[in-house]
Amino acid sequence: MHGRPRTALVAVVGAGLLVLAGCGGSSGGGAKAADSAPPVPKVAMLDAVGAGEGQLDLVNWAGYAEDGTNDKTVDWVLPFEKATGCKVNDKIGNTSDEMVTLMKSGQYDGVSASGDATLRLIYGGLVAPVNTSLVPNYATVQDFLKNRPWNSVGSQMYGIPHGWGANLLMWNTKKVSTPPTSWGAVFDAASPYKGAVTAYDSPIYIADAALYLMRTKPDLKITNPYALDRTQLDAAVALLKTQRTLVGEYWSDYTKEVQAFESGNSVLGTTWQVIANLVTSDKKATVQAVIPQEGATGWSDTWMVAAKAKHPNCMYKWMDWITSAKVNAQVAEWFGEAPAQSLACDQTSDKTFCATYHAADKAYSDRIFYWTTPTKHCLDGRGNVCTDYATWTQEWTAIKG
Repeated sequence: MHGRPRTALVAVVGAGLLVLAGCGGSSGGGAKAADSAPPVPKVAMLDAVGAGEGQLDLVNWAGYAEDGTNDKTVDWVLPFEKATGCKVNDKIGNTSDEMVTLMKSGQYDGVSASGDATLRLIYGGLVAPVNTSLVPNYATVQDFLKNRPWNSVGSQMYGIPHGWGANLLMWNTKKVSTPPTSWGAVFDAASPYKGAVTAYDSPIYIADAALYLMRTKPDLKITNPYALDRTQLDAAVALLKTQRTLVGEYWSDYTKEVQAFESGNSVLGTTWQVIANLVTSDKKATVQAVIPQEGATGWSDTWMVAAKAKHPNCMYKWMDWITSAKVNAQVAEWFGEAPAQSLACDQTSDKTFCATYHAADKAYSDRIFYWTTPTKHCLDGRGNVCTDYATWTQEWTAIKG
């Protein structure tokens, strides 16, 4: 995702998530879209994993490759190096755009890409299809994360799912008098919370407006918030320009949103479960977070192999390691997200962790429209009439002024 800067954290859990019943869904782009999609650049797929090459160069979100530096008790890199002989060099990517740029350099073997970057990497020929049979732990990754529009093309996986979460609606219960049940709370031009509304700072946030319009403006005929033709995009942009007058702060670094809610500068807006947990644990504000009646956007991160990886064997060993039950549990708890590995929930130190993050809850996952890179070829199968990520980026710049 563009602008999900990560600083390592000890995930604080315990703030139960209130989930409201309502219409949800997952991002579209099934067989129909895949069948008629433009061809993917031909990149060779590994057919066997051999001995490690002794080195592994990664681009990843902060907190995904911990070696004990930030917390001596949090280390899954050094045990990997000892087990495989692959010395890990990790480069923190602060945004999805930065990660795509870094991968274009050809200096890295793999990346922990979010859904607003994955299709750019795939169609740009920057990553290789993944031979999942060479990643034993893939077998027990949650099925609802496999063969999805953001991590596969034509039923061919281009990575291994790592962790996921929803973009929730959070509010200060002492400042917001009526608990909101709809995303309309952050888009209402007459909002009493003008100046104290917060929104995620990224072009992909346009999808949040599109999701709201999909549920409230059927005449627009939006079926996938990441598949917007010019008319549909214009409607979403207009809504976000209205919202701009309400927003006191856009955030991409989760620590800043924690501070904004604790200080009272923000009282209503988009959040992640880990942010709600941190605010609650600090006891400086009382908040609740929900998936509103329209559903929500969200992310599913994927480990992808560079098309020209210099150390492909080490990369495959890493993908299997990072999705092993114990390690995936460690990453999820440290980072604050649902683990992709179904067996990880038996390994978490906090036995309520997976319940808090809905890690095994397919019904919950189905209410999330996971970030998927907008492309000219519509993800809903309409053909080449949609707006792409570059266009969304231009519009986001105009929205923020």
